[in-house]
Amino acid sequence: MVNFRRYISSVAVLASGFFLAQSPVSTVLYSPAYDNQKNSLNLPSPITSMVEKAILSPKELVDINVNTMMTDPVLKNATWGFVVYDPKTKKVISSYNENTPLVPASTTKLLTTETAMNLLGENYRWNTQLEYSGSVDENGILNGNLYIVGSGDPSLGTNKAGAWSYRDIVSDFKEGLSREGIKKVNGDIIIQTALFKGNISKLPENVVWLENNNYYLPAGSTYEINPANEKLIVKKGNGLSVDKKFFYVSPYNKQMVYADKYEGDGVLTTKLPDAPAYLANSFRTTLVKSGIAVTGKVIPKMTDATPESRKLVSAYKSPTLGDIIFYTNQHSDNGLAEALLKTVGFQNLGDQTTESGRKVVTEHLKNEGFDMIGLNYMDGSGLSRSNNVTPIAQAKFLTSLMDEKYYKTYLTSLPVGGQSGTLKRMFNGLGNGQVFAKTGTLNKVKTLAGYMKTNSGKTLVFSLMVNNYSGSVDMVKKRMEKILEPALDL
Repeated sequence: MVNFRRYISSVAVLASGFFLAQSPVSTVLYSPAYDNQKNSLNLPSPITSMVEKAILSPKELVDINVNTMMTDPVLKNATWGFVVYDPKTKKVISSYNENTPLVPASTTKLLTTETAMNLLGENYRWNTQLEYSGSVDENGILNGNLYIVGSGDPSLGTNKAGAWSYRDIVSDFKEGLSREGIKKVNGDIIIQTALFKGNISKLPENVVWLENNNYYLPAGSTYEINPANEKLIVKKGNGLSVDKKFFYVSPYNKQMVYADKYEGDGVLTTKLPDAPAYLANSFRTTLVKSGIAVTGKVIPKMTDATPESRKLVSAYKSPTLGDIIFYTNQHSDNGLAEALLKTVGFQNLGDQTTESGRKVVTEHLKNEGFDMIGLNYMDGSGLSRSNNVTPIAQAKFLTSLMDEKYYKTYLTSLPVGGQSGTLKRMFNGLGNGQVFAKTGTLNKVKTLAGYMKTNSGKTLVFSLMVNNYSGSVDMVKKRMEKILEPALDL
């Protein structure tokens, strides 16, 4: 924690010079009148700032700004932590509450995406294949089945990260049938997606239900997580029928979800539209419309005790994992982050559940020397308020990645201050193009962690997490900039 007393003499000299030579100006500390202001900071005048820089070192300015924020009306009742770390000397430059476990929000994705890149490799891809069984006669009639074999591609049909749309994939599959001379399918279209047997799982505890004044319902079951405390949109006594489906648009994955089960007592079980099923039905419809008859139906088959011999017709490859991670971190995509969590779980434990993913991530972090004290990793995206991590653990983790072969790809995936992703509207002045960081936002939680390139060419690592602040998120973002900007001169 910074010590303000050692700077009193410097600030006293600074203040006395100004009050003798100038009309009254604002000091480094905030005025109590600030309580009535909404979006502006009561900051020193430009002249004061120039003299401060002439007298005080960048580190001293960072420390003073941190001390100043302790009395700021937006942060004084908040729980927050901060650290700037030098990856070369392995020493803390400035910090406050750096060992305090805090809710990291979407900076949780830093752990999820790095684990995926480390364990799977940045060139990993998901395959979705079209195959057929049986034989094709001289009239082009396939006496057999078509198979769509999925592998859990989280980008399937979404256009995210350069992924193809459903229309593009269907068109490619249709061309594959033409190459095989198939003009009619005397059989079914069978979906085999054994990797992800379903998208229902118990939600992480304490999931955020209300965000930015909009209700949403993540995918999964609310059983045993006491959703009543999280302002669940459906409550007991609403007279809802158990045979209805209730639809929502969920920021959890930017898709439609629906509840097909209402158990009363505030318990809902929600599902997502099944991407392979949507692809298969679109494929069948397109074939029929283009004159290629399909006599059978679309049938899901998770397991097959007696598999048919099949021939590969066409294979669609997803964007690389590096591309997926770039999109995930730039847009803070919750759905992709959760899919990455399940993928590492499956690849390492043979089980596609969130629970397996959590085991794999935490074990990986432990093996890499992550400071596990204060860590509580509940989901891949950071939506759960039960996630916890310390600022110093985040900073040391980010430092350790600088020696990895995929560091450049990982660094490039992070939003850039004033330029890209979720940081495009921060650091539009000082720090523009110099801050590379993952943002995090929940109701009354704002976080930022990553790297900064200083004006002298150094790379520093930082973490700044604010929980339970007062005022608006924009007000907190201004204070984050205020704390970090002097560090650019280190």
